Amino acid sequence: MTVRESSVAGANPFDSDLARKHSNYSAPTADGLVLVDGGEPAPAVAARVHDALRALVLDPEYPCVGSRSAFNQDSYRFAHYPELASIDATAGLARDLLTFVREQPQIEGQFTTFIATFAGPKALDDKQFESLLWEQLRLLHAEDRKFHAWDPEVASDPSDRLFSFSFGGRAYFVVGLSPAAERWARHFPWPTLAFNAHYQFEELRASGQFERVQEVVRDRDRELQGDTNPNLADFGEHTEARQYSGRPVGHDWRCPVSFEL
Repeated sequence: MTVRESSVAGANPFDSDLARKHSNYSAPTADGLVLVDGGEPAPAVAARVHDALRALVLDPEYPCVGSRSAFNQDSYRFAHYPELASIDATAGLARDLLTFVREQPQIEGQFTTFIATFAGPKALDDKQFESLLWEQLRLLHAEDRKFHAWDPEVASDPSDRLFSFSFGGRAYFVVGLSPAAERWARHFPWPTLAFNAHYQFEELRASGQFERVQEVVRDRDRELQGDTNPNLADFGEHTEARQYSGRPVGHDWRCPVSFEL
């Protein structure tokens, strides 16, 4: 599958005063984390959180080879926001995520991703994080649906085996990290959402590399934790929504939100 032309063009529809206040779409450079718009250094707090995340992902034992590739090649974008699922965070994140949707096809690297971290809450358990993750996605979609349709290549029902979150007309697999996560690869002091475009996984399938990458990730995760994450499943076999928060769930799990089209 080739990258489809973005269905969005022109001015960013999420460019409100509140969004600009909390927007800090940044890129890694030799001089540190800088704002893509203007090239100024990213806010100090964002830079510190970014450095901590970079240290985690680039640890030699970190199992996700896609994330490691993005960090090794600096083919990612990063931003830090107020509390997860807050109005302020949603405004800034919507503006920055659409910027990423538009820029992503031009970012060089084998794997590209947009990573959003949040100031809190830090005192939460895995169920609370899962609830806030889905509320954040619901709030993002509530803004996005005013301007863009759901990516037609995936389902919008989280219970559907072909579900994937959509923003700006493009499907994304969302990976959550939190202070409450039991698995090391999902544990980080600040709540975090990584947005990984589905077309990248389809390109890996088309090139015959997907199964090998998947096998490597699972082997590394098994070596680190002693077992494989029970939520891991091939896209199309079970809904990927089960994997977003990283919390182990049973077969009777139901997504706490729905997405109105």
